[in-house]
Amino acid sequence: MTNTVAHPPLASTSLPSRARQFYALTKPRVVQLIVFCAVIGMLLAVPGLPDWRVAGAAFVGIWLVAAAAAAFNCLVEQHIDARMARTSWRPTARGQLSNAQTLTFSALLCAAGGALLYTVVNPLTMWLTLATFVGYAIIYTVVLKPMTPQNIVIGGASGAMPPVLGWAAIRGEVGYEALIMCLIIFLWTPPHFWALALYRAEDYRKSGLPMLPITHGAEFTRLHVFLYTLVLFAGTLLPYVTGMNGWIYLVAAIALNAVFIAHAWKLWRNYSDTLARKTFRYSILYLSLLFAALLLDHYLMPLLEGSV
Repeated sequence: MTNTVAHPPLASTSLPSRARQFYALTKPRVVQLIVFCAVIGMLLAVPGLPDWRVAGAAFVGIWLVAAAAAAFNCLVEQHIDARMARTSWRPTARGQLSNAQTLTFSALLCAAGGALLYTVVNPLTMWLTLATFVGYAIIYTVVLKPMTPQNIVIGGASGAMPPVLGWAAIRGEVGYEALIMCLIIFLWTPPHFWALALYRAEDYRKSGLPMLPITHGAEFTRLHVFLYTLVLFAGTLLPYVTGMNGWIYLVAAIALNAVFIAHAWKLWRNYSDTLARKTFRYSILYLSLLFAALLLDHYLMPLLEGSV
């Protein structure tokens, strides 16, 4: 059932309220995690602290382009969002912002972010960031998401790019360390989103999107959440195995993965919506703490080794 609540006409909306509507289009929580991972990539790219001017410009530029992609996603999926309880509040779904307003807003953010990255950071970072925009806003949202239940897996490549963008901003190149961080996010994405899809299955059924719980059933999805957490565990060992990080990161990675795998095991063997919601929320905390451990190890290990 679509949202039938009456809303005031666009012209009567106050400026502060209109600003909040545009801000909501940027999906602030999602973009915060994206920028956080990009900042980790910047900090890990050099032994000490990166040039703050370049890092600051990269931070703002990546935020602007990510926000533009989020707004474009809201535009494309406004009719789907209107059918889902989780997203029916979005300004585009409620008709509070027109298509022209949303598209203009997205284009301005993308242009401003791209220009900042090109002029202050470096062209490579701009092109990689714009490619990420295209991957998420067009390839994933327009093509993959309505076509295949593997949309999350395939489309996860664009969502895994933030550390690569941060690394490229500081180093002007893409190193294997950045690709390892990208791989970790890529492997994290399916169990993260499928946990959400499990307890929001009815929403996705109404939307018509071919999410895995709808096309292959809840039990099949739960098993794949568990299997992906095992593969993710193996992927998170790569920073230690390759010498990118030390034992501080390793201990944190093992502990964080143990909890994630335990959640996934319980989800598979004894499902409940409450447990699926807890697993989804933990997955966000997991990624934040894992990348924080990368950063902590990066700065503490040289100090500990120097004191020995």
